Amino acid sequence: MSDAIHYPNYTVVAVDEPSPGVRRVTLNRPDKRNALNHPLRGQLLQALREGDADPEVRVQIVRGAGPSFSAGYDLAGGNEGHEMPYYTPGGDGSWPRHVTEGWMSIWDLAKPVIAQVHGYCLAGGSELATCCDLVYVAEDAQMGYPAVRFGVPDMHFHAWFLGMRKAMEMMITGDSISGLEAVEKGWANAAFDVDELDERVIEIAAKIARVPTDVVQLNKRIVHRGMEIMGLRTAIRSGTELCALGTHQQSMHEFTSAVREEGLTAALSQRDGGFGDYRTAEAQPREASS
Repeated sequence: MSDAIHYPNYTVVAVDEPSPGVRRVTLNRPDKRNALNHPLRGQLLQALREGDADPEVRVQIVRGAGPSFSAGYDLAGGNEGHEMPYYTPGGDGSWPRHVTEGWMSIWDLAKPVIAQVHGYCLAGGSELATCCDLVYVAEDAQMGYPAVRFGVPDMHFHAWFLGMRKAMEMMITGDSISGLEAVEKGWANAAFDVDELDERVIEIAAKIARVPTDVVQLNKRIVHRGMEIMGLRTAIRSGTELCALGTHQQSMHEFTSAVREEGLTAALSQRDGGFGDYRTAEAQPREASS
């Protein structure tokens, strides 16, 4: 991503080193439940690239500040006045190609990246976590893609990481799964009590940091190349074209019209009202769930 914007200062991510060889990047828009706007996506990927190039860093962690990992893409005007963080060729389907290219760039980094997931991990947030090499979750975390109730996801990872039946259920209902179920189905590595999550993830990262980093990099690539030979990357790229087709469907036009006429919160509440989840409960994410 040599054409990416360079951010001289981090304003929506925080970076620290909780253990030798371990770099941690925290999504830092807690008041927006870490809704993924252009600056947040750009600064996250820049921080991860910098860590990947730093010889002192052996493994990286991505987590979210506040009550959630990320409630999804920012649909409430958070991108206004901000450029896309990196170039993607235009035309129909440019947006799903853009975000998928960004998240898959984490897959392509040399050093392992761990997603530390708590609270809501929805839509774009679930795409981000999926493209990390390891995923550790709070037991009561919620991973889902509610946007299937009005459109087609940008990144179709579900069949690969959850199996066909659960993938189909999630894709045609928009239901979420808990952290415990995410482990059972294979999307996440392990689940911990939310109060222990930080400590346990740092322990795992420290264990990885003890393995020679040149060997770790090769072994990471072995797993990814195996998945790619089986077709994962081609399938995800094909899905971006189906996402583009989804933007032309009647249901999508009705939803975007409702957003313009009634506001985002009302439109999303109407979307989820019959299901009794997400925005129909008090104090749910206000900005995202795209």
